[in-house]
Amino acid sequence: MSDLDTLHAPPPTTPPAARWSRYVALGDSFTEGLWDPDPSDPSTQRGWADMLAAHLSERRVADGAAPLEYANLAIRGRLLRPILTEQVPVALELGADLVSLIGGGNDMLRPAADPDRMADALEDAVARLRATGADVLLGTGVDAKDSPIVRRTRGRVAVYNSHIWSIARRHDAFVLDLWGMRSVRDWRMWAEDRIHLTTDGHARVAQAALVALGQPASDASWDDPLAPRPRVPRLDQARADAAWLRTHAYPWATRRLRGRSSGDQRVPKRPEPRPVR
Repeated sequence: MSDLDTLHAPPPTTPPAARWSRYVALGDSFTEGLWDPDPSDPSTQRGWADMLAAHLSERRVADGAAPLEYANLAIRGRLLRPILTEQVPVALELGADLVSLIGGGNDMLRPAADPDRMADALEDAVARLRATGADVLLGTGVDAKDSPIVRRTRGRVAVYNSHIWSIARRHDAFVLDLWGMRSVRDWRMWAEDRIHLTTDGHARVAQAALVALGQPASDASWDDPLAPRPRVPRLDQARADAAWLRTHAYPWATRRLRGRSSGDQRVPKRPEPRPVR
């Protein structure tokens, strides 16, 4: 390679995993990890962020560094504003050098959600985090095209996603592209409530997060579509839809009318950074 080739060679695209020593995850139920029971303690949730922390820590140790320190401040039911006002300041105090900041899904379920105002508030938080030198991982909303009810939010989510990509470009942040994941378009990746991922779904998102951070995936098939499933008879689908409305949609609507949240009185599952071993 000539000196001229060296001068114009592109920079490395894969940052070393040891670059991050303290990771703090912020958000709502998606980042808290519903519904992926922790194998070591089924009474708690694990989820994609815990899995991502484990992958990064393993790679740090393999590179001869200390295990990654990890905290998860996410709480189910949180709207974007509380995430930004309550969790971001804590992440700043904890001195994180990697922060995942993913929220807004609960807002989008409300017809009055304004993705432009949400994006303005999100960008202010990203700027504050980046000013400390921390890397930030944002996340787009999932494409709800195939959901009979949630797909009504698709337009608002698409606008918000566009803002997220622009915010990432302006502030040199990373983006977890959930909208573009083919595998999570399959209902087998989703729990019975049709809002939260299964363990397999969380595992695939963790792989997508690695890729978003410029890391090689541990599983090359992380976004491969699942094998086609047998067609569900219409009567069986109607019964399943009725059960979902009764078991999940109705309780959610009732809480909303009462001004309550599934996360009321809850505290973060991992409030302090601890080594991931």
